[in-house]
Amino acid sequence: MRKFMNLFKKEIKELISAQLILSLAFTVILFYFIGNMAKTEMNKIGGAKDIYILNLDDSDLSGEILRNLALANFKINLLDVKDRESAVDFARKNNINLLLIIPEGFGPSVLKFQPEELEVYSFIRSFSVSTMSDTEIVKQLIGIVNNYLSDNLIRNRISDITPEDLKNPIKSRNFIVIKDRMAEGSVTDVANFVYFQSIFIPIILMMVITFSSQMVLSAIAMEKQDKTLETLLTVPISRNYIVMAKMFASGLIGLLSAGIYMIGFRFYMGGFTGSLPSNTQIEGVIDKLGLRFTSSSYIFLGISLFLAILCALAIATILGALTDDLKSAQSAFLPLMFLVLIPYFISIFSDINSLSLPLKILILAIPFSHPFLASQNLLIGNYHIVFYGILYMSGIFVILIFIAGKIFSTDRILTMKLRFRGRRSGS
Repeated sequence: MRKFMNLFKKEIKELISAQLILSLAFTVILFYFIGNMAKTEMNKIGGAKDIYILNLDDSDLSGEILRNLALANFKINLLDVKDRESAVDFARKNNINLLLIIPEGFGPSVLKFQPEELEVYSFIRSFSVSTMSDTEIVKQLIGIVNNYLSDNLIRNRISDITPEDLKNPIKSRNFIVIKDRMAEGSVTDVANFVYFQSIFIPIILMMVITFSSQMVLSAIAMEKQDKTLETLLTVPISRNYIVMAKMFASGLIGLLSAGIYMIGFRFYMGGFTGSLPSNTQIEGVIDKLGLRFTSSSYIFLGISLFLAILCALAIATILGALTDDLKSAQSAFLPLMFLVLIPYFISIFSDINSLSLPLKILILAIPFSHPFLASQNLLIGNYHIVFYGILYMSGIFVILIFIAGKIFSTDRILTMKLRFRGRRSGS
């Protein structure tokens, strides 16, 4: 065991370099910077927004529209010009983003139920989130005023029925059922909530697998290129210890990197969500449906993630043994990268249960598919699926370790090469 620990410490020292520390620090700083920029844009959406208005009507209805805009956190700026062309020219020259023109006779015409038009001018000077949202808010307010006016007409003309019942004679109640739990709510809102809560898991896992695998593959390739692997293999230490030390050292650094990436990603996502109010209604539905991670869920998820990392490292160890130098190691990493990307994109953009049976079997045969799917299965209580995935990855890991041990147990490790080009003619 002491020999193994000495090997383990050696691998750790070789992997922790100034380049690694700088890259991880740069990643956190980059995520933090982007998150702060996003937070600034989200604060602009929630803060007071300037809107310039040319009110040619000056009726009670136009005054009602101005009051509604003020309630929507718009800062009202009335223009003292005479016509539409002057207002548009003034807005263009003074870097105004949003202009609303209320035409003459607007109020009396609308009260007679003669359709009128409000003119909304959006001056696009950038495509930021805050710039795009202002016009949508005005559009929604016009819809609210339309609804208010039509409700008044119905009340005045038909007093024995409510406007809501007349405009929406068919109503629906939406219920979500997960096994023996049921709650009333929007399935879209719940799906979006769960998606947002679990989206960081596939992203972080892909980063860790990619980062850790590249480390172990490059380390073995460098040892073969610098001939230091020959010296290491002559030391009276079990070669299985050498394989395990390389894998566990890379796995430990990978988990450390995962934690750092997760902190940075939290900064990034916090920029988009930190300023948004929480929806207590959705929170209540989530609680009723039990869509929360429990202690056992985190344990299952952690085991699944760790086994996926170990499988990736075992594959990287085998590929590293088949490379000749650092340059060929970059090409050898591509097969592992494809195995990671396939379940990654499927877990984000598709549902594996909707795939055909042959394709579903093919996806599940990739060991990295199981942790990508674990979070959703744990949330809906499908622990048995996650457990079977853990058993499958354990079996794959044992097989890969056996193959890697066989390769390192002979001197062929020094001569084996993975060729990506055919032999030249005459060679």
